[in-house]
Amino acid sequence: MHGLMSHWRNTYSLTTLIFFQHLLVPGKLLDIALGIARGMEYLHQGCNQRILHFDIKPHNILLDHNFNPKISDFGLAKLCARDQSIVTLTAARGTMGYIARELYSRNFGGVLYKSDVNSFGMLVLEMVSRKRNADTSIESQDDVYLPEWIYQKVINGEELVLSAETTGEDKEKVMQMGWWHCGVSSGTRETGHR
Repeated sequence: MHGLMSHWRNTYSLTTLIFFQHLLVPGKLLDIALGIARGMEYLHQGCNQRILHFDIKPHNILLDHNFNPKISDFGLAKLCARDQSIVTLTAARGTMGYIARELYSRNFGGVLYKSDVNSFGMLVLEMVSRKRNADTSIESQDDVYLPEWIYQKVINGEELVLSAETTGEDKEKVMQMGWWHCGVSSGTRETGHR
């Protein structure tokens, strides 16, 4: 156990890098997002049993000294067969702001593994905007839903915070990744492979 803990002693959570220290190295934003996506793909497709995390958020992503992401905190996770894409829940799981809509709607029961993908999309949009998706200090109700806020910024030609640190092409790729994965319904949401 000591070896495992000492391996993670000098890590950051993605939360720290996005919102407090602003240490995202130019060119690393896309690499971090892709690394998280690969980790989720492994959880969903690469294990003997599918692992649904249910709490993908910046705080649960650890980064080593090379900014390699690792998904952590499996306290809300649920296992299911790899050929099973829908699991049944009796209560919503996750952190508000990252929970897929189908998890907190009144008639949920069967939940697709893609609920983690929605959380990933929100996480990516937070990386791009450096804005929390569940910000209690908002001035206007129009600023509540992060994907809409980012969309309006893009439509109006306004720059996002990270534009100085990433190339236009990388920024566009990461924003598209976030939007694709925040699909309004679980049926239209990406799987994470793309």
